[in-house]
Amino acid sequence: MIPETPSAPAAPGPLDSDPGRLLARLIAVDSVNPDLVPGGAGETVIADFCASWLAARGFEVHRLEKRPGRPSLVAIARGTGGGRSLMLNGHLDTVSLAGYDGDPLDPWIRDGRMFGRGTFDMKSGIAAMMVAAARATAHGPLRGDVLLACVADEEYGSSGTEEVLESFTADAAIVTEPSHLEVTLAHKGFAWFDVEVVGRAAHGSRPELGIDAIAKAGHFLVALEELGRRLARGPAHPLLGTGTVHASVIHGGEEPSTYPAHCRITLERRTVPGESADSVERELTAVLDRCAATVPGFRYRLTRGVHREPFEADPDALVVRTLTRHAERALGHPPVVRAEPFWTDCALLDRAGIPCLLFGVDGAGAHAATEYVDLASLDRLTGILTDTVADFCS
Repeated sequence: MIPETPSAPAAPGPLDSDPGRLLARLIAVDSVNPDLVPGGAGETVIADFCASWLAARGFEVHRLEKRPGRPSLVAIARGTGGGRSLMLNGHLDTVSLAGYDGDPLDPWIRDGRMFGRGTFDMKSGIAAMMVAAARATAHGPLRGDVLLACVADEEYGSSGTEEVLESFTADAAIVTEPSHLEVTLAHKGFAWFDVEVVGRAAHGSRPELGIDAIAKAGHFLVALEELGRRLARGPAHPLLGTGTVHASVIHGGEEPSTYPAHCRITLERRTVPGESADSVERELTAVLDRCAATVPGFRYRLTRGVHREPFEADPDALVVRTLTRHAERALGHPPVVRAEPFWTDCALLDRAGIPCLLFGVDGAGAHAATEYVDLASLDRLTGILTDTVADFCS
């Protein structure tokens, strides 16, 4: 259900409705995720800016801040009734400014590209969806509600979208993460696990007393590599291919003269539709049990960590067909249909029962030392979103 009581009115914001100029204003606001970078600015200032901009255009603005200093916004243009509701979702936070080539908060343009931290990932999507929603509702309300979810924390834990979904829903959603103006209908999930191989500490001069946990862990690492090869040979998803697995971090040992009693391996398993954290845990347990059965003295503990589900949209969903139709008209050809190897908030929306897809700008440099958006693609995205909102919610 959509709450009827908005937050307190925001101060009037700038009335600029050009997506490029709005993007430049957003880039100039530091919104580094403090869960990634201790002391990062967070989303407070940029949420204030977006709230003012949207309130000045008549949107009903709700501020959600279960975690102090980590606000998300839901701005609503309410419909007259009887129409479908559509949520446009994008994240306000960015990764670190450290190591950026130049001033990451001073956007500049060259050869039709705007440079700066967040231009590509993903303040361009925020600017496009804000302007598109304002344009689509500028001449009066549509029949259905238009919701803008400007969320915190996508770059770390996605607490923003999770908080939004506790109170808001819609008939469909579009996540405006960058996609090179290609229709993204699936992405991989992931599951993190810790494997602790247990040995026995002893002085290095007493091999008959010690069990080397690091050496035992080596047998598991070889088996993990073989699991990766089996996955690569297995059944493939038509857009995503197969799942993958790799060891990410390893810790073990205390000092040169002691047999190590423990060795901990953190691994990541990227999943495709049809796979889950439960199925991965069974898969890893089978590998570890084989090691225990064939390697003398091999003992282990397996602990599940963070996991996120893969996502796959229904290509026949109305929101997919509506956006694809308007994208084809704007681009002059059918848009490419693709999938992403990384995880996005689409999976959370889909799990909440909201049909969705991902569609965003062209550019490059997400999380990199140089980041840019193609400004022509920003204009095209804004137009496609405007037409999609007006069509879907009418």
